[in-house]
Amino acid sequence: MSKLSENVHSTLNQIPKFKLFNFSQYALKFPDVIQLTLGEPDFNTPDHIKLAAIEAIINNHTRYAPQRGIPALLNAISADVEQKLGLHYDPKDEIIVTNGVTEGCYATIMALANPGDIFLLPTPGFPMYVADVAIAGAEIVEIDISKDNFKLTPQLLQKYLDKYGDRVKGLIMVNPSNPTGVAMNQAELDALADVIRGKNIFVISDEIYNCLWYEDEIGSIAKALPEQTIMFNGFSKTYCMTGWRIGYICAPREISAQIFKVHCFALTDTVTFVQDAAIEALVNGQDDCLPMKKAYIERRDYICDALAKMGWEHPFPQGAFYVFAKAPEFLEQDDEKLAYDLINNAKIAVAPGSYFGKGGEHYLRFSYAISLDDIKIAMERLKKYTAERKLQ
Repeated sequence: MSKLSENVHSTLNQIPKFKLFNFSQYALKFPDVIQLTLGEPDFNTPDHIKLAAIEAIINNHTRYAPQRGIPALLNAISADVEQKLGLHYDPKDEIIVTNGVTEGCYATIMALANPGDIFLLPTPGFPMYVADVAIAGAEIVEIDISKDNFKLTPQLLQKYLDKYGDRVKGLIMVNPSNPTGVAMNQAELDALADVIRGKNIFVISDEIYNCLWYEDEIGSIAKALPEQTIMFNGFSKTYCMTGWRIGYICAPREISAQIFKVHCFALTDTVTFVQDAAIEALVNGQDDCLPMKKAYIERRDYICDALAKMGWEHPFPQGAFYVFAKAPEFLEQDDEKLAYDLINNAKIAVAPGSYFGKGGEHYLRFSYAISLDDIKIAMERLKKYTAERKLQ
């Protein structure tokens, strides 16, 4: 008798495991290990946002919400994007409230992808997109940008467009980057837009870290190419609302209408009182991220300085809260083995760079979304570990 488990959707057997999550779960088994793995702010959701949700529940705002989102939230998102990026999205038909950026990504890929389509992903990059594209029956082609200061250049993009031609359906970008913390400025994004303008190619722009730009003004490829760009954002990083699961998609109405179909049948709607909390965040929480941003910059500078003194090379993070550092040659060069050895022998957990695709080999991602005190302890442990291995 055949096993029912062998009779599932055929593409699911090709879906890669989410190694980063499994690694983090392994690290959590050790209470004395300092966690520098997952990208979750160590700050709490601001009280005024929590109180807005509590008030909404007390007032019985707990029924189904409109499937695109509560009008007041759609209007607040539209106003926020226009204020920060100078882009206008009609709240009636160009914005969708989603169950975090994760659901927005899934709905978008499912709406766009056909078997045989190719989506280009600059790597090292966030691995979630690889699985979404595979589930949709399309193909991810990784563009290794590690030799170009971890930035996609117009020349490299053109090379891949020439190679794959009309099969290219989309370009996926996360800016500022997870895992490198590198941020492309507006001029660099404008140059990429020039390469694909007028072609039948979508740009999927994940801008969840756009409040955490440390150097230049916020850049967005949507500013250069609004007619082809599908932009994601959310509340997890800016307002420390990771567990609330709320985000949004901004896209031209013809594209938004197709994504909306997938969203409706996959999710029905987004939690009503969480939307009330999101309204409060946008209307009264514009300064919430400022003290967090100040703390992240202090942590970044400390960890970068410490790593440099130990011989770990890395691009300087201009956004997000990650340092992507290359292991010195005298250490284990299999980054996954090295990461597990650091858990067991240095009592620190950092994510293997190869989990983020081509160009991530030999690197480790250090998240500084933890307290400075813990970072200092972790760097002392790493310093001791590195010094001992260098003498061997």
